[in-house]
Amino acid sequence: MSAAETVSAGILVIGDEILSGRTKDKNIGYIAEYLTNLGIEVAEARVVPDDETRIVAALDEMREAYDYVLTTGGIGPTHDDITADCVAKAFGVVISENDEALAMLTSRFPSRELTEARRRMARIPHGARLIENPVSKAPGFEIGNVFVMAGVPAIMQAMLDNVAKRLRTGIRLHVVNIETRIREGDVAGPLRAVQEAFADVAIGSYPYYSDSGFGANVVCRGREPARVEAAAEAIVAALSALGEVRLAPPDAA
Repeated sequence: MSAAETVSAGILVIGDEILSGRTKDKNIGYIAEYLTNLGIEVAEARVVPDDETRIVAALDEMREAYDYVLTTGGIGPTHDDITADCVAKAFGVVISENDEALAMLTSRFPSRELTEARRRMARIPHGARLIENPVSKAPGFEIGNVFVMAGVPAIMQAMLDNVAKRLRTGIRLHVVNIETRIREGDVAGPLRAVQEAFADVAIGSYPYYSDSGFGANVVCRGREPARVEAAAEAIVAALSALGEVRLAPPDAA
């Protein structure tokens, strides 16, 4: 892979409970950080309700736009768990009970407890490859460039460890964090000038307020370490006359 190549991903969170606020999403941030550390750029995170039309449309759009799409939610045993059916529809394939998935469920549930509802979790789109679930045994699956995982954070995280083994990774971003005690409105002009000179480096400012006053921290991100470091040095030089500025230690970036 050349330095110019990137690997992109989108995150699709599925569930009415997220949109209603009954359940607080804990998956987007975890997945985004996990993929970033692999050198995969998360370009979008989207939340959609348990609605077939909305899910299929989001899947079709995102799988076309990104190298990978990772979904969470909607693969449980209840009537509103429709993600697997929606994925099958998006890919134009049949969905039915998968023997391997059923065997995984049987390893956890005695036959008397393997109800019709639980057997729904063994329904997998044809042509999909299973994603092992070491926590509750109900598997996720991979089809095309889409990876379908559970919504429960602990289960999703265990699945993601298995998904990661199948992903093509990119070049990790180099990050430099600059701490300042300068108001964001005052850093805006100098940052704009530096950004114009370093178009290949993403530069963001993040205001804060503490007991000691206002300030803004600046983060530089890019795939060429030398360019990121040069941009950071230019920012420090540009802001030094305005107030206190320092490069944060690497482990704080």
